[in-house]
Amino acid sequence: MYKHILVPVDLNDEHFGDKAVEHAVWLAGQTGATLHLLTALPGIHNSMVASYFPEDAALKMKQDVQSSLKAFAKRMIPEGIAYDYSVSEGKPYKVIVKSAERLGCDLIVMPSHKRSRANKLLIGSVATKVLEQSKVNVLILKPQQN
Repeated sequence: MYKHILVPVDLNDEHFGDKAVEHAVWLAGQTGATLHLLTALPGIHNSMVASYFPEDAALKMKQDVQSSLKAFAKRMIPEGIAYDYSVSEGKPYKVIVKSAERLGCDLIVMPSHKRSRANKLLIGSVATKVLEQSKVNVLILKPQQN
């Protein structure tokens, strides 16, 4: 059914994406799909932001995040499941939607933060924006109640 599944991973929020990856791994095991893990970096190349950092800071940051994403993938994805990982720069929802299109994904699996209505109104929700903008199916996993 699915051939390419995109799973956005927020490495700043420990264990936030674990359930989404676990669910995507299960789906990939059932369908033979390839998983694509993605982390979005804020726009450090923006001229206003870049002027505050040394020239190689953006490259170093991207390399560090790629190493962290690689370690996350090794920890979360079992043998026999095909996957790749990438780090892209920009607004998270735009990076997710564009990456899904570029990779030919037919499903995006992502978690949702538990936020108040006022918080969502003020800053929005990445999951909501992906759901609105994506041309492919989006599976949003709600936060687990403790």
